[in-house]
Amino acid sequence: MSPTEAQARALIGEPRSRWRLPTPALILDLDRLEANIRQLGKLTAGHPVQLRPHAKSHKSSLIAAAQIAAGAVGICCAKLGEAEALAAAGIGDILVTSPIASDDVAWRAAALAHDCRALAVVVDHEIGLTALIAAAEAQGVAIDVLIDVDVGLGRTGVSSAAAALALARVIAQSPMLRLRGVQGYGGHWQHLRGADARLDAVRAGMDRLTDIVFALRLAGHPCPVISGGGTGTLAADLAIGVLTELQPGSYIFMDAQYTDALAADSVFSTSLFVQAQVVSVNAPAWVTVDAGLKAFAADGPMPRAVGPLFGDTSYLFFGDEHGMVSRPQGDFSTRPGERIEFVTPHCDPTVDRYDFFHIVRGDTLVAIEPIDAARRSQ
Repeated sequence: MSPTEAQARALIGEPRSRWRLPTPALILDLDRLEANIRQLGKLTAGHPVQLRPHAKSHKSSLIAAAQIAAGAVGICCAKLGEAEALAAAGIGDILVTSPIASDDVAWRAAALAHDCRALAVVVDHEIGLTALIAAAEAQGVAIDVLIDVDVGLGRTGVSSAAAALALARVIAQSPMLRLRGVQGYGGHWQHLRGADARLDAVRAGMDRLTDIVFALRLAGHPCPVISGGGTGTLAADLAIGVLTELQPGSYIFMDAQYTDALAADSVFSTSLFVQAQVVSVNAPAWVTVDAGLKAFAADGPMPRAVGPLFGDTSYLFFGDEHGMVSRPQGDFSTRPGERIEFVTPHCDPTVDRYDFFHIVRGDTLVAIEPIDAARRSQ
């Protein structure tokens, strides 16, 4: 245990311990997290869909277990390394959403299938599929497979019914693989501004996905699972009704990107923050905090300070270790050591920079939990 972790753990349960942590610290507001998980259940109640939240946002067995306890059938992982870490921590039903593409990854997937109660993977090319068949047969393990379909993003997935049918025929010939269905994820839709724009984009992509599902079923290939969707398109996904399984991830945290995109359409609240402390107050127009490029993902909008004093200020990166926060109008009372919390620009890669969630209820630190799959990029 590091000195900073020991210092933080000594604060658990103490009044106002939230504001005494070593910084930068990743803060998770448990009341808001639990409310977001409940809210997703309310949104999907009465719809013929199952929930399989994406763990690439949180990378945490604790949060995954809470989502499953609230009704999710399992979780998604972006990479096999995430799945390995969460399975080792006790999560048993996992879909790996990046296609199997090589012998080494296929071998790891087959090995994980021995230890995971229910593992499914996706494929979008015969090379990866052939590698998966060889690994499954060599290790004597059955694996569920989804065909990844490109619904317009162009990142992964087959782009035609003919390509999907070719893969389905190969899957059907293997005694170790079972075709479970298809996956179609439109990542480029998630941050579109406006509910109507998102609905139109999703409808076009789902038409494409539906055509491929129809072709597979017409050819005799079962397709019980149609998996996809995300936080930004939840309302559209439910309204259109093509997907049987939803994969939202960021709804539990609600970073600045999603807050901007969904605006008044959102029913979720921000639960994830990075806490920093003021380290210099000598400049007349700003203060300097100890959270810079190493503390936040930098691919979205700037981090946003929250709270009664700094809530209307602006942040700029001030180097690897530091950030610049504009002073509130007329403020000269801020002192070194004062704490400021920020909404993260993009939650997934920000979480990946940390080893622990500092979990709070109100002003009290109630737990420090490891981020099991942090930095599992393979």
